[in-house]
Formats: sequence, C-alpha cells, structure tokens
Amino acid sequence: MSEKAEPRRALGRGLDALLPVSADKAPAGFGERSVFTCPIERVVPMKGQPRQHFDERALEELAQSIREVGLLEPLVVRKLPPVTGAPPAMGDRYELIAGERRWRAAQRAGLKDVLVVVKDVSPVAAFELAMIENVQREDLNPIELAEAFHRLIKEHGYTQERLAERIGKDRTTIANSLRLLRLPPTVRERVMKGELTEGHARALLQVGDDAELQKLADKVVRGRLSVRQTEQLARQTRGAGAEPTPDKPAQKSASVRDLERRLSLALGTRCEVRDQGGKGEIAVHYASLDALDAVLDKILK
Repeated sequence: MSEKAEPRRALGRGLDALLPVSADKAPAGFGERSVFTCPIERVVPMKGQPRQHFDERALEELAQSIREVGLLEPLVVRKLPPVTGAPPAMGDRYELIAGERRWRAAQRAGLKDVLVVVKDVSPVAAFELAMIENVQREDLNPIELAEAFHRLIKEHGYTQERLAERIGKDRTTIANSLRLLRLPPTVRERVMKGELTEGHARALLQVGDDAELQKLADKVVRGRLSVRQTEQLARQTRGAGAEPTPDKPAQKSASVRDLERRLSLALGTRCEVRDQGGKGEIAVHYASLDALDAVLDKILK
C-alpha cells in the first residue's frame, strides 16, 4: 500500500513551513531545505519584493547586534538559474525570499558569509512567501502592503476573496488596503515614512481632488492632527468644494407634460421626460424591485 502524500501546508503557517528542524538534520547537498553557509555576495535581493522601505536607525541597530553575536537566523532563498556565459568560478546565485533586512544589516556588519536555507519555489510562489513573511512580522507599511496585494491580483490572477483566504485576512481589509493606491504619490510617500497613518490616509481619501488632498495632508502633518480631526477637516473640505446648486430648470412644455402623463398611466409609475431641443432622455421611477419587474413586464410585452 502506497504511503499517503503529505498534505500541503498553507502559506499562512509562516516560516516554520520553510525551515528544517535544525541544520544538523538538513539533507546533504544544496537542494530543497538545505542549510549551509553561503558567501554573502552570491545572495541577491528579490526584484520588486514587497518591502521597499527600511528604517536606517533600526538597520544600524541590527547591524551592531550582528557584529556582536552574529546572524542567528538563516536567510530563506531560492536558487537562481545560472547566468548565461558566466564562468564556473562565479558559483551559484541565490535570490532572497525572506530576510532582506537581515541581509542588509549583515553587509553593514561586514559579514563575508551568511547562513541560508534553500526553498525550491517558482518566482510567483517566492513573492507570495515574501509577502506572507512580511505580513506576519508586520514589517510592511500600509502602502507596501497595498502594492503587494495589487501585484498579486493584477500579475498573478488572484481575486480579492482568494487573496483574503490565502493570507488569512477579511476581504474588506484587502479592499480598504487597495483604496490607498488612489492617494497621490507625495501622500503615499508620507504614509510610507510613517508621517501619516493608514487611518489618516483613509480619511484623506474623502477629498476627491488631488491638489486639495495634498494640501490637507500637509496641514495634518504640520498640525499633528488625529485621525478624527482629519476626518472632520476632510468633510469640511469636501463640502466647501461641492458644486453649486443648479438653477431651477425651465418650465416644461405642454406636449412634454402630456407625454409624461401618458407614460405614467401606461407603465403605472412616475415617468419624466427630459427634453433639450428635441433630444433627451426618459426617467422611469420605481419604489422596489417588484415594482421594477412590473414595469419591465409592461415594456417587454
């Protein structure tokens, strides 16, 4: 009787799904789950990885810690295809999946070699794992998270529902996150730097005009306004920019009023005819979906 296949582990379980129990029990060679010491120059960052902003002060503190005690946790990498025409002496190259902050700090600390664990995954799966790792560590700022969600949807065919299931979040969380991408670039940058919180950003989105939104963002940062204060200011700004009430429309002609009366009688609901120089539109009002069905039945007979 054949052995049952090991069930696939969800990405949401984190890096414990990637790492072996210990380096001592890792299989020999450089295949899946191999743990070994690798020259740091052979490890390269992932192109377009979810995390883009690294706090300089925190990075220097981590580098100092690595100088004192070394790099305690291996970097998670995947093996890259060989470079065409590269000499054999160049050696294998590895792309980071998880641990770019530690990789950067290790470079600052002057490490020549780093401990890595190899994961045999596709570029798409590598991006997923990188995002999951950052989400679980809460390393991504709101804009980076929104851009990562957008990339998975646009480039990798995820729906919001499937993505929410994959990363263990509510679909409305995904939708609210994606709304942040409507912010102007200068305001996005302020969110990435931590000058504005996600709550501030969502409040600012009430203002439809980009120029007004940026002015309001400046005011919020300068005044150190709370999210509640920002919401109130955004509502005031939106109200001040509302379009003026249009003038009262011209009196309808007798023929147009007669046409409205006949349509209303025929369809059993209020109808409006909006005519401008012989061109226009007809509006049919209904109070419920049942009433709409009744109107459609009469029109389609």
